[in-house]
Amino acid sequence: MKTRLPAGLFGLPVHELRCGYYSDIYFWREKRTLEEHGVRSEVTMQVFQKKDAVLCGADEALAVLRAASGRFTDPTRAAALFERYRPAGAGRGSIESELNALWVDGFSQLEVRALYDGDRVAPWESVLHITGEASLFAHLETVYLGILARRTKIASNVRQVVEAAGGKPVLYFPARFDHWAVQAGDGYAAFIGGADGVSTPAQTAWTAASPLGTVPHALIAAVGGHTVRAVTLFGESFPAVHIVALVDFDNDCVGTSLACCEALGERLWAVRLDTAAAVVDPSSSGPGVTAELVERTRQQLDAHGFGHVKIMVSGGFNPKRIRAFESEAVPIDAYGVGSWMLQGDCDFTADVVLLDGRPCAKVGRAYAPNPRLARVD
Repeated sequence: MKTRLPAGLFGLPVHELRCGYYSDIYFWREKRTLEEHGVRSEVTMQVFQKKDAVLCGADEALAVLRAASGRFTDPTRAAALFERYRPAGAGRGSIESELNALWVDGFSQLEVRALYDGDRVAPWESVLHITGEASLFAHLETVYLGILARRTKIASNVRQVVEAAGGKPVLYFPARFDHWAVQAGDGYAAFIGGADGVSTPAQTAWTAASPLGTVPHALIAAVGGHTVRAVTLFGESFPAVHIVALVDFDNDCVGTSLACCEALGERLWAVRLDTAAAVVDPSSSGPGVTAELVERTRQQLDAHGFGHVKIMVSGGFNPKRIRAFESEAVPIDAYGVGSWMLQGDCDFTADVVLLDGRPCAKVGRAYAPNPRLARVD
């Protein structure tokens, strides 16, 4: 049975959402226009995107609707309070109480149907239907569409990499390429897409996972450029952690891998090849991490009795490159993928398609019922 994440998990900025702080101003003005003129007709809002994708962000979007659908009994007073609330810092408590007292929940008046995080979706397939008074949720369109676009892009990109890797572990490593504030949701999306690990504690906030990583170049440099020393010290500091040695610091992946193996023996879990795209390792005839470099590393590890040590690769990997390596049966045990996971887009669109149960939509859009949509209680 499919389940949804609890709304409280997301730590939503409730007052900002209710007051339209994160909304395109025209949606906030739409809400106020409908309220001021007493327009109470029922609409059905339909949400979709245009690619084959792995849906993610549905639970987060539903949490937004649950927390911020509704209206203020005195919008003018609420606006004045919110102007004080934003810079108030520690003095927000009393203002929050007043804002809450003015708020009338609207989620219970809506009928919401949605797919689940992790569902495969087709182009133009409806992923969310919201039915009720438009003024109750008009101001939230920017927010829930943005959530769905971001999370679905990440989950879909990760799934492409996972499928290309053919069952081999994929580690999600793009944290350094984006703003820190997106990590919790992106990490969750990575797991929805099938990633085996993420690199920051924040990326595990919505799951029961633990962050994974390797010995970094910076640690090697900080101990004088001695990879073996860095790996040894790392192992002493973290005895319960699988040690993965980064072995390209001296541009001798084979030699450094063997040196780390000899120093740590069974304690070493894997080596990670991360040769830069403009650098040619002596054991390779081409730049970057090549199939030849991986194969020679594997051969030498096995020849010296270190068959237990796995090989991880990283540095510019994407689905096309991974498929090429897999088609050649290159002896790779795991892939670390960074910036490619953030590429592309997966834009969502929302349209009113029914008005009081009758068709009413812009030209080119129409109500598209989807029997897979599950009612949200």
